[in-house]
This record gives sequence, C-alpha cells and structure tokens, in this order.
Amino acid sequence: MNSNIRFALALIVLAALTRLGLNLLPHPPHNFSPITAMGLFGAAYFSRQALTLAVPFIALFVSDLVLNNVIYSQYYTGFTFITSWWIYAAFGAVVFLGWLLLRKQVTPVRVVSASLIASLTFFLVTNFSVWLESAMYPKTMAGLLACYTAGLPFLKNTVMGDLFFSTVMFGAYEWSLKGAFRVIKGH
Repeated sequence: MNSNIRFALALIVLAALTRLGLNLLPHPPHNFSPITAMGLFGAAYFSRQALTLAVPFIALFVSDLVLNNVIYSQYYTGFTFITSWWIYAAFGAVVFLGWLLLRKQVTPVRVVSASLIASLTFFLVTNFSVWLESAMYPKTMAGLLACYTAGLPFLKNTVMGDLFFSTVMFGAYEWSLKGAFRVIKGH
C-alpha cells in the first residue's frame, strides 16, 4: 500500500475519531460532522471501487457503533447496530456524488460544489425519512414541508461542517501531495 493511500486512510480514521470527539463535548454542535467529507474524500481519492465504498462506510458504521452504544446508550434499549437505513442510503448517495464530481478532477470549486450538493442531498433524504416513518407529521405535502422546515436549523450546521471538514481533508491531502510534509520534516 503506497504512502498516499495510507495517508488518505489515516485522514478518514482521524475524521471518524473527530466525529466521536465532537459528541463528547458538553453541548455538541448538532450535525457539524465529518461524515459527508469522509464520503466525498473516499470517492475522490481511492481508485479501487472496493475502497471507495468500504472505507467511508466502515468508518461511519464503527463510529455509529460507538456513538449508539457508548456515548448515547441511554437512548437505546439494547445494543444497536444501525439506527436508520436512510442515513446509510443518504451516505451512499454522497459517495456516488463524490465519485461523479470528484473522481476525474479535484479542484476547490468542485469540492465546494460537491460538499454543498451533498449537504442538501443528506438533508432531503434524512428529513424525508423522518416525515415518512414518524407520527410527528401528517402524510401530506403540508406535513412534508413542515418536516423540512423543522429541519432547517440543522441544515446550517450540516453545511458548515461539510464545508469545514471537506476543506481540511482535501486541503491536507493535496498539500501532502505537493511535498509540504517533506519540507516541514526537513526543517
């Protein structure tokens, strides 16, 4: 495994650990998370399709296990593997989006565009699932709009987190490709 792949893997693991760390804060910033950035990053830089899908999904799954069964265990009756398949479907859409937009060329404009589209995709899919599966909203167009409206405060943190973590992950990786760490190491 070459050093670029190892560094990319390390960035995804670090992002997953950051997700856990943020949830240990007394008042965690809801939806400010590296999850979307992990999916876009994996899609952009792993040339083998198995890694493109497996690495970000495994990082999401393992961090979910820790969050659901350690940090937020009081909210579940027993050991919990997956709280919502909709989240994983939205994440799959994010990875596919990253593959479409970033596979051939990674530029700041493409990363920001992919991040914003991914934020909106995740918001639309996960809030649709809340409307569909919960009794909180009537199963009407008005109920769906009410559900999306109630989710808007979370969208702000989603966009900010996605842009922040995408900038950090893509920036660090591109910086490393330009030999920046060798320059630092030499001084």
